[in-house]
Amino acid sequence: MSDEMKPVVVANPWSKLRQYTPARIALGRAGTSLPTKPHLEFQLAHARARNAVHHELDTAALETTLKTRGHETQVLHSAAENRPMYLQRPDKGRRLDDASRKQLGDMAPRTGSYDVAFVIGDGLSSFAIEENAAPFLDAILPPLVKEGWRIAPLVIIREARVAVGDEIGQLLGARMVVVLIGERPGLSSPDSMGIYMTLNPRVGLTDEARNCISNVRREGLDYDGAAHKLFYLMTEARKRGLSGVHLKDEAETVQGAVSGSNKSFLIEPNDPMPNSSRER
Repeated sequence: MSDEMKPVVVANPWSKLRQYTPARIALGRAGTSLPTKPHLEFQLAHARARNAVHHELDTAALETTLKTRGHETQVLHSAAENRPMYLQRPDKGRRLDDASRKQLGDMAPRTGSYDVAFVIGDGLSSFAIEENAAPFLDAILPPLVKEGWRIAPLVIIREARVAVGDEIGQLLGARMVVVLIGERPGLSSPDSMGIYMTLNPRVGLTDEARNCISNVRREGLDYDGAAHKLFYLMTEARKRGLSGVHLKDEAETVQGAVSGSNKSFLIEPNDPMPNSSRER
């Protein structure tokens, strides 16, 4: 092929892997740079991630959505007074402000009245909570109610970090706390929600005391799959009296996951054996 007929964009031989992931791999090149299309897509994804971090959670709309489903709610605020402080002072997002602490103190029953408290925090992506929190709760709460779990009023909290759930659970006298929170946006997932479960919550716990389920969203781990995992972890935590690094996720493969095949996605569908076993 003459130089005049050569394509402008040079394809990457690994491009077939893109069918397995939204990650930016095998993008090709134009000269020494990315082609224009993936370059513009990267800029758009970066802008969406920045918007997710700075977007303010619409607590009124979320509260209305939850109340129409029949849930009792409480709206609180962390010690981070605003979004800039939240981003600059992570420690402030891990504790309640004085008004919220008093609000919970006034309503808290005697210790042990609740088996679990669900805390819904904006975190680093309010989009994730606005998109995923309500439908996930639709999936997890019915089986818990059926099993007789005593569930505290749902708590919505602004400018939240994960650890603020420990203080909320402690003040409510709950035996367990589950925090739904917006995860740090990725460049292909600005709306990913994380779930953190902790047994015997109290101020001062660290991440080793929590179990995490991440990437909960329509394009990631679906709501039924996440609810299946969380229900297993909650049940086992209550049964064994432990959570965090001492409790492993041994739930069955989530519905819809590929099972019964150990074939590597790096092998062509019609390839009879791995490269290591082929004649050379």
